[in-house]
Amino acid sequence: MRWLPAFLTASLAFAGGSLAAKKTTEERFNSFHAKSIASSSAAPIRLSDASYRELTGQPRDYTTAVVLTAMDSRFNCQLCREFQPEWDLLARSWVKGDKAGESRVLFGTLDFADGREIFMSLGLQTAPVLLLFPPTVGPHAVANSEPLRYDFSNGPQIAEVVHTWIARHLPDRPHPPVKRPINWMRWISTTVLTLGSLTASYVAWPYIVPVLQSRNIWAAVTLISILLFTSGHMYNHIRKVPYVASDGKGGISYFASGFQSQYGLETQIVAALYGLLSLAGISLAIKVPRIGDSKTQGVAVLAWGGVFFFTYAFLLSVFRGKNPGYPFRLPPFV
Repeated sequence: MRWLPAFLTASLAFAGGSLAAKKTTEERFNSFHAKSIASSSAAPIRLSDASYRELTGQPRDYTTAVVLTAMDSRFNCQLCREFQPEWDLLARSWVKGDKAGESRVLFGTLDFADGREIFMSLGLQTAPVLLLFPPTVGPHAVANSEPLRYDFSNGPQIAEVVHTWIARHLPDRPHPPVKRPINWMRWISTTVLTLGSLTASYVAWPYIVPVLQSRNIWAAVTLISILLFTSGHMYNHIRKVPYVASDGKGGISYFASGFQSQYGLETQIVAALYGLLSLAGISLAIKVPRIGDSKTQGVAVLAWGGVFFFTYAFLLSVFRGKNPGYPFRLPPFV
C-alpha cells in the first residue's frame, strides 16, 4: 500500500497541471494576486481543492505559501486558532506592502472543510501545516520543486517569525515587513491609567510629603533592613535553608550547629534579639535622659539596662550553642 500516497499525489499533480494548463503561469499569478488585493481585508486567499491545485500547479514562476488548517470546533485544534490571526496579519501586511506583485508571492489558506481531498492526498494527520512552494520556471526557479514545510514543533508562532522564515527562502526579492494594527484600546487604557495616576498623586501629594520627610519612618525602615540583612535573611533565600529541623530525638532543633549554617526560624529569633538590643540601646541613649523625674529615670535605667543585659547574655548563649568553642558568656545563660 506504500504506492497509494504517491499515486494520489501524482494524480493530484496531474489534475493541477491540467487545470494550470488552461492558463499561463502569468495569468494564474495575476488572477490570484488580484483576488488578494480585491479582498476587503487583503487576507490570504481562501482555497478549495480545485483552487489549491490551480494555485500550486506546475509550471509556476511565483512562490506560494499555503496554510492547511482545521478551524472547525469539532477538531479542537487550538494551535490552528492561535496561528490563524498571525497568518492573516502576515498575508495582509505582505499584500499591502507589495501591491505591484514584485515579490511574486501568493498567500493562501486551505481549511479541512474545504479541502478534504488535498488533506487525504498529502496524508496529513495534524494541523496546521505551512507549505512554501518555490517557482519551477522563471528567474527565481529552483532545482528542487518540492514544497518546504514549516516547523510548528515549538508551538504557536508569531507573524514576524514566519515572515523571517519565508524571506530567508526568497533571496533578491522584496520582503514587505509585518505591520501590526494600532491597538487603540491599549493606548486609551494606558492614557487613562496614566492620567488617573497623575491625578491621584497630585491630590495625595500633600499627605505623602510628610511621610516621605519623616525621620522616624526612615529610621524604622533603615533599622528593619539592617536587622534583616545582619541576621542572615539573604543567606536563607540564596541557600533555601529549612525553617526548622529535627534534633534526632523526636524534638525540634531551632538553631543549626556551626557558624556556616542556619535555619529560617533561627534567623527570625536572632533578628528579634538584635531588635530588642537596638530598642534598649536607643531608649538608654535618647529616651531615658529626657525623663524629668529622677526616680522614674532611675527605674527606667535599671529596666532597660536589665533588658539589654539579659538579651545580650541570651544572644551569647545562642552563639555558644552553635559553637561550643565560643569564648564569651554572661550569666545567667552559661
